[in-house]
Amino acid sequence: MSKIRVLLADDYRPLLESVLMLLGPEFEIVGEAQNGQALVEAALKLKPDVIVTDISMPILNGIKAAKRLRDAGGMSKIVYMTARSDPNFISSCMATGALGYVVKGRLASDLEPAIREAVAGRIFVSRALDSES
Repeated sequence: MSKIRVLLADDYRPLLESVLMLLGPEFEIVGEAQNGQALVEAALKLKPDVIVTDISMPILNGIKAAKRLRDAGGMSKIVYMTARSDPNFISSCMATGALGYVVKGRLASDLEPAIREAVAGRIFVSRALDSES
């Protein structure tokens, strides 16, 4: 069975490198983007299975990038990674068609299962959020 193909997007290079190290052994990282516009372009070209994206990025934020991808017919599953844990914000993010929402403080434990759940068509939200709502 082939590895799940993942495109990563975050404007903070040290975090992007940490996520690369975290996911590299289990997934095929097909590309990286450091802003939302680059994410849209890379996603349409590379057609990854899953896009793992920060929400707060320059030029085009992750939410707007996800909407543009959907409007362009992009089929990649979306998993957001962010520091924000407000339930109302989560709802608006998931309304873009995303299947995953992982808080950055739980990347090590939650990102891999969030990607696998997204590929299976199931929603994953970091468990830490349950106690904050």
